Amino acid sequence: MSRPTFFRPLLPIALIAALGGCSLLGSNERSAVTIYSPVVRIQADPSWPTVDWQLVLVKPSAARVVDSPRINVRPTPSELEVYKGVSWAQPATDMLDDALVRGFEDSGRINGVARVTTGIRADYKLAMDVRRFEADYRGQATPTALIEVNAKLIHVIDQRVVADRTFRQENPVGSTDVAQVTAALEQGLQTLTTNVVGWTLVTGEQDHARGAVTPARVR
Repeated sequence: MSRPTFFRPLLPIALIAALGGCSLLGSNERSAVTIYSPVVRIQADPSWPTVDWQLVLVKPSAARVVDSPRINVRPTPSELEVYKGVSWAQPATDMLDDALVRGFEDSGRINGVARVTTGIRADYKLAMDVRRFEADYRGQATPTALIEVNAKLIHVIDQRVVADRTFRQENPVGSTDVAQVTAALEQGLQTLTTNVVGWTLVTGEQDHARGAVTPARVR
């Protein structure tokens, strides 16, 4: 089975933004773009604690080549390319940000959670760095959907790092079909989101139980 078509160059941000629509600019060079928009919903683990402290989420960071709506693919360890004719609806950092906010809200385990830009008084903040969000061939005939994210849970008052962990999710695709690649990345994002939400709740509650925090809502 032949591999799908890749664009070798990593495109400038201005052109990446232009590809967010349905076609390229120019009446004679129209090219349809398929846009994928993952929907992530998590199920709370019964072992997760219900907490009374508040949490803010810092907008995830990423390198420029990762933080774009293009769908990255690594044909060889030293090459990073993008799939031709397809795009995410949002950059990887926005997808993770949305998934985490919704994940914490849907968990039912924490009432005080919001993005840091809302300005709520929080006990903890969660900072994320997206290191990889791609299809990686690794010398194989079919790729593996790979997401790697570093998470830091930080105590707001003294900026103490409570915990630091790198989450890595790998889902073999079994096909070169781009739709299956994006489905595997979507599944990876859901699993990773579930793991981050659970880790944050458990780790934050352990720190809170040691008496490190007076809940922000109780003044």
